[in-house]
Amino acid sequence: MTVLTTTPLQPTDRTSLRRSKERAATDREALYDVLLDGMFCHLGVVVNGDPLVLPTAYGVDFDRGPDGTLYLHGSVASRSVVAAPQQTICVTVTHADGLVLARSAFHHSVNYRSAVVFGVPRLVTDPDEKLHGLNRIVDHLVPGRSSAVRPPNRKELAKTSVLALSLSEASVKTRSGAANDEEQDLDLPYWTGVIPLQVVAGEPVTNPDCDLRVPEHVRTRAKLLGSSS
Repeated sequence: MTVLTTTPLQPTDRTSLRRSKERAATDREALYDVLLDGMFCHLGVVVNGDPLVLPTAYGVDFDRGPDGTLYLHGSVASRSVVAAPQQTICVTVTHADGLVLARSAFHHSVNYRSAVVFGVPRLVTDPDEKLHGLNRIVDHLVPGRSSAVRPPNRKELAKTSVLALSLSEASVKTRSGAANDEEQDLDLPYWTGVIPLQVVAGEPVTNPDCDLRVPEHVRTRAKLLGSSS
């Protein structure tokens, strides 16, 4: 995918870090990397005066809009989807890369990569863009999948909503490396180090009612996620 924009992340009052400012990324490529490596996001929206945060499938198109577009999947009956276009929402994607174990309880931490996106989404009503957004969401989980399955019919499209959110207002925060112990604790007899974490896929399991071989795009996705296949 060709990324057309190189505009750096521009901090706003909502995206500026208040703590550990040195962990903020200003390169927009860092935002794209976090989004591409993720599989699900969390959508934060206010419904009837109460906060609601839901895990949500998403896809991205970095060539649509000046800074790229995030597509969010939902049902037409979903309270969050109905309420979202009327307000500013917050979408987060987080990767836990390691458990950081220090000599002191206070300095235990997590190695992570996280992105936060703010904005007022729009409900996608154009049929072509709606199908495009849905294909992006499917292909985000398994690249190439949308062209290897039956496309949604009119009834299925009528039951499905797609929200589009600009990536203009976003922040990225990361931590990596070893524990940061106090100098006076360095001689204490406690183990310190990092337990790496990663998402690992297993061998693809064919459905009982399917007698076809596992397609190459499925095997490729599993391998990229650490499958032994």
